[in-house]
Amino acid sequence: MAKKEKKAKKENTMKGKQAAAAPKKKKKVQVQKGIVFINSSYNNTIISIADPAGAVLAWSSPGVIGFSGSRKSTAYAATKAAEDAVAKAQKYGIKEVRVIIKGAGLGRQAAVKGLRSAGLRIISLSDHTPIPHGGTVPRKKPRGS
Repeated sequence: MAKKEKKAKKENTMKGKQAAAAPKKKKKVQVQKGIVFINSSYNNTIISIADPAGAVLAWSSPGVIGFSGSRKSTAYAATKAAEDAVAKAQKYGIKEVRVIIKGAGLGRQAAVKGLRSAGLRIISLSDHTPIPHGGTVPRKKPRGS
């Protein structure tokens, strides 16, 4: 009888766990101001739009839109990615943004132009490109060039 009672207890606890695991609904937050992070490398440009607390609301990159290979690193692809990110963020009500740029790729200025053409008002623009000071000695340059 002890085995049957243990099985019954296990079944009761399992039933309780299944009922408690209901999916949570996401709340749509309306935000007027936001932060746009543009990470521009030599091969790609990633645009993220966040609320003032730093929670990402929408993001996009040229690869998401359909560019592949070397076309992802073009200025046109960065413009289209910025417009796509703004379109995704419009449902949150973003109107004004601060822009933070990192990296030295071709998509830096093009992404900012894409943000402006999509209808966002840019409050401030800052460059946070990481620049080494001190640190390790860089590689030797090749002889032929």
